[in-house]
Amino acid sequence: MIDFLIIGGGIAGLSAGARLSLHGKVIVLEAEDVLGYHASGRSAALFEESYGPDSVVALNKASAEFLAAENGGYLTPRGLMLIGGKNQQDVFARDVVDLNMQVLPVAEARDRVPILNPDSVGFTAISDGAFDIDTDRLLQDFARVIRANGGKVLTRNKVTAIHKDRHWIVSAGQTYDSRNIVNAAGPWVDEIAIMAGIAPIGISPRRRSMARLPAPAGHNLREWPMLLGVQEAWYAKPDAGKLIVSPSEADPVPPHDAYADDMVLAEGLARYEEMVTEPVTRVEANWAGLRSFAPDGTLVLGPDPVDPTFIWSAGQGGYGFQTAPAASKLVADLATGHMPELDDASVRALKPERLCQ
Repeated sequence: MIDFLIIGGGIAGLSAGARLSLHGKVIVLEAEDVLGYHASGRSAALFEESYGPDSVVALNKASAEFLAAENGGYLTPRGLMLIGGKNQQDVFARDVVDLNMQVLPVAEARDRVPILNPDSVGFTAISDGAFDIDTDRLLQDFARVIRANGGKVLTRNKVTAIHKDRHWIVSAGQTYDSRNIVNAAGPWVDEIAIMAGIAPIGISPRRRSMARLPAPAGHNLREWPMLLGVQEAWYAKPDAGKLIVSPSEADPVPPHDAYADDMVLAEGLARYEEMVTEPVTRVEANWAGLRSFAPDGTLVLGPDPVDPTFIWSAGQGGYGFQTAPAASKLVADLATGHMPELDDASVRALKPERLCQ
């Protein structure tokens, strides 16, 4: 008998599985050939403590120590630079406050990022508290914890049927019997819930497209911050000597193996080009990921209010990696009856009960 059967081998499932493996036998089922294939493998991989709604910021803050541990930490300094056009002063000012950034003279911003166009960029701000996350190592380390505690992490195990007698019986190539299910299936969480006879929570999968460009004008991008257009209209992030540019769209789509929308990507690249001096002459690759949002835009963590043996780890909405240490701890605390370390207001804002009112 399994204590916790985790459905989904992305960051939500693996982190929850690692925490729960301290409390019982854990098996993680991933439908794809590899872990982190969908949203987790297509993340912008940035930690910015002030990014997200209040409950997400609370999770960010609670995750910071784990991610930044002196020995074996997962963070590398990156920085985040906000870019506003000359007619965007009001929205720029709001973003500066929301993201807790420091206004930076455009001339100083151009010293750090020489391709910024002085004819179109009117306002810049900086946060040096943004970091790259080593997402692959974080995924693999959570998987190692599960295995070290006697659990299993299985790929190529797509769930095809779920029913409950005195316990959960899950078909995924073979049959698994479990006392609890943790639904960490990303864009497919509502489908898993319906399969299990549990009311869905209204998850909305939303596409985000990305393109990898050569380093603009051959610049060394190692010290460049991530660039963010006001109102998150686009972003550009250095990555292994290249530049990843995204239109930052959040278009609702059915759950599927996502691919970039060419028109949306072109529009986003145009918004980026407007703020820089170097035109986009070549796209080396493009792809897309699906971020999953609950109706109120924040994570859904903990036992279902109708059947507490069905546990949600859902609605990461692009915040999955930066919240994973604290989010998974909260899932485990709520699932095992331990007092959460997070404050009461944040816990209430994250529990699935809020969506049933």
